[in-house]
Amino acid sequence: MMYQGATEPRRPARLVSSQWLLPGILIAVAGMYAAVVILPSTGPFDVFIDRMLGLLTMWLPALAGWSVVYRRAGGREVVFFAAALSCQAVGYTWDVLHMTAGKDAPRYSIAEGAYIAFYVLMLAALSVVIRTRLRGLAKIILLDSLVGALGAAAALLAVLGPKLVSVLQGPPSLGAAIDAAYPLMDLMLVAVVVGIAASGRSTSRGWWLVGLGLLAYAGGDVAYLLLEMNAVDFLDTTLVAPWALGNAMVGAWTLLQAHSAGPDVRVRISKSGQAVPALATSAGLGVLVLASQRPLMLPAVVLASLTLALAVVPLVFRQRLELSRANSQARTDDLTGIPNRRALYAAVPQQLTASGNQPSAVLLLDLDKFKEINDGLGHQAGDDLLRQVAARLSTQLGAGTLLARMGGDEFVMYAGSCGPREAQDMAVKIRTALAEPYSLGGITVHVNASIGIACHPEHGRDLDVLLRKADVALYSAKSTRSGHALYVEDPANAALQPFCSLQTLNDALSNDQLVLHFQPKVEPETGRVRGVEALVRWEHPALGLLQPDAFLKYFQEAGLMPALTNVVLIKALDQAAVWASGPQHLSVAVNVPASSAMDARLPDQVAAMTRARGLSPSMLVLEITEDVLVADRSRACTTLSALREMGVRVAVDDFGTGYSSLSYLRELPIDEIKLDRSFVSAMMDDERATALVASTIHLAHSVGLEMTAEGVEDERAYRALREYGCDLVQGYFISRPVPAEVLDTWLSNRNPEQSPDGKVTSAGFPK
Repeated sequence: MMYQGATEPRRPARLVSSQWLLPGILIAVAGMYAAVVILPSTGPFDVFIDRMLGLLTMWLPALAGWSVVYRRAGGREVVFFAAALSCQAVGYTWDVLHMTAGKDAPRYSIAEGAYIAFYVLMLAALSVVIRTRLRGLAKIILLDSLVGALGAAAALLAVLGPKLVSVLQGPPSLGAAIDAAYPLMDLMLVAVVVGIAASGRSTSRGWWLVGLGLLAYAGGDVAYLLLEMNAVDFLDTTLVAPWALGNAMVGAWTLLQAHSAGPDVRVRISKSGQAVPALATSAGLGVLVLASQRPLMLPAVVLASLTLALAVVPLVFRQRLELSRANSQARTDDLTGIPNRRALYAAVPQQLTASGNQPSAVLLLDLDKFKEINDGLGHQAGDDLLRQVAARLSTQLGAGTLLARMGGDEFVMYAGSCGPREAQDMAVKIRTALAEPYSLGGITVHVNASIGIACHPEHGRDLDVLLRKADVALYSAKSTRSGHALYVEDPANAALQPFCSLQTLNDALSNDQLVLHFQPKVEPETGRVRGVEALVRWEHPALGLLQPDAFLKYFQEAGLMPALTNVVLIKALDQAAVWASGPQHLSVAVNVPASSAMDARLPDQVAAMTRARGLSPSMLVLEITEDVLVADRSRACTTLSALREMGVRVAVDDFGTGYSSLSYLRELPIDEIKLDRSFVSAMMDDERATALVASTIHLAHSVGLEMTAEGVEDERAYRALREYGCDLVQGYFISRPVPAEVLDTWLSNRNPEQSPDGKVTSAGFPK
């Protein structure tokens, strides 16, 4: 992970101003033009100001929209907005060409068609916003918008009624009807925009500009209609001003989308959800009250009545709609706005069942070193990163893929009709997109992701099974730093799979089929047995005694490792209590997986177990692997510190096989490190291995830790480790792992022969 720009504290301010620079210029140019053409002028008609500058203010917003489309910086709605602005500009250009030539523009022309196309395209753009950014609220918004449009139309007809009688009741005139339709269409679009704004969700930066732009259109069209109906002489360019302002504001919004990382998908609780129907209802009631005092046009009364009738629908069913919305929010992640774990489990099992044998894939994604950002930049920066990641994932995934956040920095993708090859291609595409830099409060951050893949039906037909196997693949991807990994069944254990069903694993836990074998740990200096390591075995009813390599992965995939660890701890401490009551006082070491080592409840659990058996916690040694320390150092430190405070000893198993920093030897509360058997087995035939063993023992002692060497297979290794100062050794030269009763016999009969100088010459146990 790499941070850049940390020395530029003022960068955020420049970034914000640069985002608004071009939109601000666009609006300023339109405002200057509006001021020039609206303010009284004593001079003659100016072609440049009244025609050329008008053309410029109409075309600039359209070009701005297409520039965003060209850079692929906005969604599909930007394409429709840019096309709508272009239609406005084309229509005005057609009119200007005729006026400049001294001709009256035809009443029904390309310009009229372009203006009507503007409304169609604007409505299409708003439909895209509702469909893509406001999923689940489309029906509510459309209903509220319809009520708002009817209420606005009723009010407009009530105000303009006397002037519209000739249009609606006299001889039909298509031109007059079109002129009257423009403000009604404007108000309909305004109602939709207000309905979106009142929906309770944020759509994008600067959305208010679209609403103001549509209001400007409506104002210009209403003014034009009033002037036409009252036969007032006016310059056409005067009324271009509000349309130019409207175009500039919509164009400014499109420019802002070029700087957006994606839609702001956060869900917000809105107190204005009923603003549109409430205002529309008030307008409808006002029209009906006015109609009782003086005559109004029949269409105004009809529209007002329809407004009140439709307004009853959301009022009657509002509770049901709110319940539906609450259900939607219950299945939505509050931080990112994408589906959550509950939504995943509600949708995917049904799809798996319906798909039969059709291929599909589950991809489990985890951000690499996300905790460094949370700790280094703060939780707000971490939340911002997760929102940006969710937005990028949403844009990369197709319509047939469900994206959900499981919690923390884990995301799940379920892709239907997707085989292993397609899933791996998808993983590569996703990792490439996520590798692009992120801006977090002025600091540029690079983050990579690891992805584990499990495929249906070959890896399982159940979502839980697929998630567990994807988690195994994710662990493989992280440990090998490969970026992504497809779950692969170990061929050596494939034959065991039918005998390791979930029911069989649960039976092993509940029916006392798990047994412990113990391997002694000896002080090479004195030959004294100081402790043992407890190693689990499975007395399988069909396969006999199974070694841990054959079955542990199945417990892990089934999510039963915490239960297995609990059984092992109980059995190990029971045996330690037996030894403590006799002549032998042996510490017992138990391997603890990552899921248990990170569990904050582990210290209390261990304290209760030792207290119930009257044991000192110092009789227990918990062995963890290096990857536990690397995965989440702060949580590991908290849990291990609590264990050490009560007296439990902590050992790092398989030391030397990881790739982590050795700083944890100094920082974390550990007592012992166990040198991996691969170093010991090569020690006698490889000088470099010998040097590594000797230096590692010295390193452990220099930081106050004990060293245990595993895999001692012969007397030469035993003697060498004694000379290097190793504290404890274990291996087949001393004893294989054996049941407790066999170990008791060996301990009672053991009488190691010693040479005159005190060196052990025999471990005293037949191999």
